Amino acid sequence: MTVYPLDSLSITEATQKQFALVDAISHYFIDGEFLCGGDLGLKCGFNQPAITRKVEQVLARFFHSEDAVLVHGAGSGAIREGLAALLRCGDSVLVHQAPIYPTTQTTFEQMGLAVLRADFNQLTALEQALQQQRPHAVLIQHTRQQPQDRYRLADIIHCCNQHQIATLIDDNYAVLKVAAIGCELGATLSTFSTFKLFGPEGIGVVLGKQTEIEKIRRNHYSGGSQVQGHQALAVLRGMTVAPVMHAVQAQVNQELVERLNSAEFPMVKSAFLINAQSKVLIVEFYAEIAAALLQQAPKFGALPYPVGAESKYEIPPLFYQISGTFRHADPGLEKRMIRINPNRAGANTVLRILQQSYAAATEQ
Repeated sequence: MTVYPLDSLSITEATQKQFALVDAISHYFIDGEFLCGGDLGLKCGFNQPAITRKVEQVLARFFHSEDAVLVHGAGSGAIREGLAALLRCGDSVLVHQAPIYPTTQTTFEQMGLAVLRADFNQLTALEQALQQQRPHAVLIQHTRQQPQDRYRLADIIHCCNQHQIATLIDDNYAVLKVAAIGCELGATLSTFSTFKLFGPEGIGVVLGKQTEIEKIRRNHYSGGSQVQGHQALAVLRGMTVAPVMHAVQAQVNQELVERLNSAEFPMVKSAFLINAQSKVLIVEFYAEIAAALLQQAPKFGALPYPVGAESKYEIPPLFYQISGTFRHADPGLEKRMIRINPNRAGANTVLRILQQSYAAATEQ
């Protein structure tokens, strides 16, 4: 199977990301202020906690964005807020010709948006859709939505900008793993969840044009709708360690691909990496043993299901069923393939669990 995973940061590149984030922190947190617990409520002049505003300034500086705002609802909430800033009820939004993420589909329905589609893998098809259908905005998922996806985010954004059509990027599973996210490539808005970056539950980020970010702020006037200072600090604490941790994970994934495709594991037909949606390892066996193996893997230390797809709680490796898009493409693959995310584990731990699980499943 030919797939097109995104390029991961090297350890050196990830370290530089960490250093850049800490440098941004040092521009706004002085006199030991970063060691505080964070404030609460609506500080005069900000209409939000002062620490939250500082964190937003740090994020805007780090991601080379005009402005940033923290919102509730994690990544789905950030997308919802971004769409509400760019669109009105009944407006049209162009998406890739692929399955729409369920929570995004719910937002489309709640806003009464007219959904248009084009194959982003073909720039000519995108050009045609932009010229003929003239959508009010384009929603682009940074990571892959289906195995055959190969579009370059920068090309899609550039094309939309040439037609002066706003872009909202779902950067979940790509932030601090790749060289640049949507807003750094010229998109109107970028959105993502901090829970996938070892941060607190339920907090999302919207970055981009200041005029659009201000619309989101105005929609969150009351104290109860604010992200509080202690939550905002937790966002930075998680994000600081995320780039290097994810780069280590990418290194482990590459080692796993090389070893699983060698003579060391004769029961494996193939192993490859894919963004589905986080970058994970797909292992295909000759035997139709996937379901039995997944039943056995938790007994040897694997996680049986994700929490936030690389949240701070997910430390042991995840052994899980392949994604719905894979199953839809070929239902038979579900019997032979599994998905593995090493999380914080090394290659030897992952391979030990795989061997033990395979042996136990074979004995059944």
